[in-house]
Amino acid sequence: MKLGGTLKNWARRIARDGVALGFAVKDPRTPWYAKAIGIVVAAYALSPIDLIPDFIPVLGYLDELVLLPGLVWLAVRLLPPDVLAQCRAQADAWLHAQRARPRSRLGAALVVAVWLAALALGLWWFMRR
Repeated sequence: MKLGGTLKNWARRIARDGVALGFAVKDPRTPWYAKAIGIVVAAYALSPIDLIPDFIPVLGYLDELVLLPGLVWLAVRLLPPDVLAQCRAQADAWLHAQRARPRSRLGAALVVAVWLAALALGLWWFMRR
């Protein structure tokens, strides 16, 4: 298989697992710590806004290439195998029926909150000097 096909499959699996995390946080069999991490990861994965904007050279794609896959991997590892299998099947069905990437307003709000907190911290530091 070519590298392009392998990367495309990898990206599809990450996207599917991001949607599966959305289903997993609603499942009562999911442990609380997996739900907590899953909520943050799913919200960010489905956010229309990136933590590091894509127009910033090199760093702009860092969250898509390193941060997001790592967080999805961690959240998926915390799920019980039966919950993960069921949620992945639900995500596959949902993605096949919708044919579109879901969006998360919570994720967008999370990213905006991080940027506002960073701005407030920067202003506080600047004013102290």
